Amino acid sequence: MTTRTGNALAAQPERSLRVEHLVKAYQPGKPVLNDISFEVRGQNSVAIIGPSGTGKSTLIRCVNKLIPPTSGAVFVSGENISRLSGRALRHARRKIGMVFQEFNLVERLTVMENVLCGRLGYVSVWQAWRRTYPQDDIDRAFALLESIGLADFVHQRADSLSGGQRQRVGIARAIMQEPHVLLADEPTSSLDPKTSVEIMEVLVQLSEVHRIPLIINIHDVELARRFTSRIIGLSQGGIVFDGPPAELSNDHLKTIYGGEAWLQ
Repeated sequence: MTTRTGNALAAQPERSLRVEHLVKAYQPGKPVLNDISFEVRGQNSVAIIGPSGTGKSTLIRCVNKLIPPTSGAVFVSGENISRLSGRALRHARRKIGMVFQEFNLVERLTVMENVLCGRLGYVSVWQAWRRTYPQDDIDRAFALLESIGLADFVHQRADSLSGGQRQRVGIARAIMQEPHVLLADEPTSSLDPKTSVEIMEVLVQLSEVHRIPLIINIHDVELARRFTSRIIGLSQGGIVFDGPPAELSNDHLKTIYGGEAWLQ
């Protein structure tokens, strides 16, 4: 999985995500996100933590422009996607891989067909309708599935898989896009603790191997500390902590989540 892909990636500019002074208000004067700025480059991994309702999911949706920001800008490898719409936006979204909380697989399709869905933005409408892909894409998908332990499941329907296996398929589908940034929205929230660790391992490993910046919206602080290289803490729509996991103290967590009884 690493040799050919690694050589190709080495010749490409460093992939990056830059968020500048992002504001999102669903109601005038009541911002859910207020002046959010950060940058992630290369194979770095960032966990976004914070209480429910503080804007974590809104931030993810602004990054891929599922919802438009009120002001500010989002740059993916230097391209300002905040200004795009229509065909230009659809084309730019190929650079943004997305891993969903509830997997978002096509249940009646096989594992291989679901993974190859990551190439839909790169084939013609006719090929997409017939689900026919170049042999290079098929070979890459096989190698990717083998690397994450699903080589024996390529012909199984998605609805026959466990939750952890489904999430692996979702991750592989996102990687098949050859994205410039990988977003994961609560990827472990519906999984047991052991499987959650395994999924975080897969996410971080593939991010590093393919040199894709990884941004994970996550509730589990300990998983964030264990697996990511940087943590951004949100509270009331603003960044109140941004640094390495080792510097995230209980005082910071009190500021992020409020109170301290839950820390006991």
